[in-house]
Amino acid sequence: MKKVVLDTSVLTSGLRSRFGASYVVLRRVQTGHVLPLVTTALFLEYEAVLTRQEHLTASGFTAREMVAFLDAFAGFCYPVEVHFSWRPQLRDANDEMVLEAAVNGRADALVTFNTVHFTAAAARFHLPIWLPQRLLQEIRL
Repeated sequence: MKKVVLDTSVLTSGLRSRFGASYVVLRRVQTGHVLPLVTTALFLEYEAVLTRQEHLTASGFTAREMVAFLDAFAGFCYPVEVHFSWRPQLRDANDEMVLEAAVNGRADALVTFNTVHFTAAAARFHLPIWLPQRLLQEIRL
């Protein structure tokens, strides 16, 4: 099982289409092959983004269905406490909580589509940055 932090972009993509690697990653969470690490702040970010009308429309979820998804998803996640904060490390302050979850949770990788945003800071912590496709390669059964 790979312990990873999923950037919000991965959840958004996985919920918008059943044809991409992000959707398969979400299925691998459900089957126990991927353990998402989350902090309270990161999970609140998931909720804030995924319940925006634009994402609800694109995913075909109602607000109630999205909340139900997030409730179920939370059951598959491992909570991480932030013991150390190294801010600022990134240009985008909204990405800091993603990096903090990965570093404090000792993640095997941070999974994102925004690899350029994290590359320099993640290198300082020896944290791999993977696209969803790479995660699937790493857990290939």
